Amino acid sequence: MGAPPGYRPSAWVHLLHQLPRADFQLRPVPSAFAPQEREYQQALLLVAALAGLGLGLSLIFIAVYLIRFCCCRPPEPPGAKSPPPGGGCVTWNCIAALLVGCAGIGVGFYGNSETSDGVSQLSSALLHANHTLTAIDHLVLEMVERLDEAVRTELTTLEEVLTQRTELVAAARGARRQAETVAQQLQGLAFWRGVPLSPLQVAEDVSFVEEYRWLAYVLLLLLELLVCLFTLLGLARQSKWLVIVMTVMSLLVLVLSWGSMGLEAATAVGLSDFCSSPDSYILNLTQEETGLGSDILNYYFLCNQAVSNPFQQRLTLSQRALANIHSQLQGLEREAVPQFPSAQKPVLSLEETLNVTEGNFHQLVALLHCRGLHKDYGSALRGLCEDTLEGLLFLLLFSLLSAGALATVLCSLPRAWALFPPRNPSASCSGSHQSEPFFQSRLEPGLHLCSFPGCRRRPH
Repeated sequence: MGAPPGYRPSAWVHLLHQLPRADFQLRPVPSAFAPQEREYQQALLLVAALAGLGLGLSLIFIAVYLIRFCCCRPPEPPGAKSPPPGGGCVTWNCIAALLVGCAGIGVGFYGNSETSDGVSQLSSALLHANHTLTAIDHLVLEMVERLDEAVRTELTTLEEVLTQRTELVAAARGARRQAETVAQQLQGLAFWRGVPLSPLQVAEDVSFVEEYRWLAYVLLLLLELLVCLFTLLGLARQSKWLVIVMTVMSLLVLVLSWGSMGLEAATAVGLSDFCSSPDSYILNLTQEETGLGSDILNYYFLCNQAVSNPFQQRLTLSQRALANIHSQLQGLEREAVPQFPSAQKPVLSLEETLNVTEGNFHQLVALLHCRGLHKDYGSALRGLCEDTLEGLLFLLLFSLLSAGALATVLCSLPRAWALFPPRNPSASCSGSHQSEPFFQSRLEPGLHLCSFPGCRRRPH
């Protein structure tokens, strides 16, 4: 089946769709949506596999590195006061990793915004489609009510007034039959009336989920940003307690980063499977949820010359009946009104009703054409398969950069705080000038204070 005009699966969709995946099935799926259910189960497995594997490897790497650092260090010679060589390198590696994490946070904010834009476009398309379907139902209901009212009042009054002229009564009864025919044909045009699936409800559900998803990612990004900034502050001030707290927070954010990475990867792959060929899945799902015929769904979802308008016959019959009513009313106005002046009021009222009905009928014909709803369908697909998928890929890159940066930081921070100079409680509480680093540097010219641990003054 052809894709909507203006939508073509992007290169990212084709690439993600071609990725290998495990063909597991957790339970038998007897429904007609077995392939889609199987893809959903594969996506869940991909979440657990990526998140668990990445987190496990990160923790193992960090544990091995720290064990090697703590247990396999060569003993320091007694009386050694200078920091071990390479300490500055460890600190600057930690700082570089934090800067990479900050860059990943910027990528994450952009990806979160793109994903939100795509979902907003999807919601807007659903709301516009709901407005079109509601307008169709409203127009049909209004025209049927007007015609029924005209049959009950004006045409009945006209028949009573024209009782003395049999041919005029026959013309009025013919107009009555034509009006009943139009009302009967119009009732079949409100195809969405009584359908349990509401685009408005779907749009509200999507917006509700997106609001909390967007908020969760903003909180995660802000949390990582605070961790990076306070870790840099702890390294600059050589504060052990702050660095230790940020180490624990880094471990928490590392777990969240790997979990979000698995979720993003699974969603992106599942979305690429859907976006590579969306028509068949949407058609089957809509037909199962709404119970509408395949001819109506094919007309609106495909909207090409190969699919005919399923309402064309009803529209043609209604238009012919309205034209017949109009000609019969003109004949009655010419012949009946001069002989029966009391017939002028119901005839004029019928003509006014007919004019309003014809205007609503032309508006209904425009709404029933497939262009409007098919445009909403294409807009929803573009929002979901272009902006949302692109945003998910940027969020995936953010999670990858965040996980790599935090793993490096967790390996480097313990070595960094081991290089911090010990604080002298008695000196700090004595109130003497020697407890201040500034005066200490004045009193001891040979001692050079560094803004980060591990760096040593070069000899002259």
